[in-house]
Amino acid sequence: MNSEKAKSHHIKDENALHFLTFTVVGWVDIFSRKVYRDLIIDNLDYCRKNKGLELYAYVVMTNHMHLVARAKEGNKLSEIVRDYKKFTSKEIKKLLNDPIESRREWMKILFTKAGEWNSNNVDFQFWKQNNQPIELYSNHVIDQKIDYIHNNPVKAGFVEKPEDYLYSSARFYAGMDYLLKIDRME
Repeated sequence: MNSEKAKSHHIKDENALHFLTFTVVGWVDIFSRKVYRDLIIDNLDYCRKNKGLELYAYVVMTNHMHLVARAKEGNKLSEIVRDYKKFTSKEIKKLLNDPIESRREWMKILFTKAGEWNSNNVDFQFWKQNNQPIELYSNHVIDQKIDYIHNNPVKAGFVEKPEDYLYSSARFYAGMDYLLKIDRME
């Protein structure tokens, strides 16, 4: 059996462990600001506590995020992801109206145009449609993906060690103070 299922745009096994990537339309570096990163973290936590999301690794970069996650029995990962992206998109749209946000005008134009061009949206699109789900089958590939996630900020030059990046599960695994509790693999 392959350690990684062929890439697809859709989640096939709703309760299988997946590597997911959520990317901001136009690769806009919106998460360079704390207020947006905190919104992302708070809503991941909400999904863990209330929507049946099991989260094993994550990182929030400036314009995308990666997760290793699955849905608890009786839940569907695709529905959790859909609701998460829909809610965070609406909340970010509200935050963009803050007069303190110096980039708001051009970001609102970009996200509005993206929404108009996409028949699945009415007037605003924050996240790219595809989550790039990769179903994970082996411990080796799971470890590879978690290492990839944790080393993303190191490769980007933000920190020297994965656990130094606050918006990552690397801190949890290193036994340090963390922003978001992670589920343990059994």
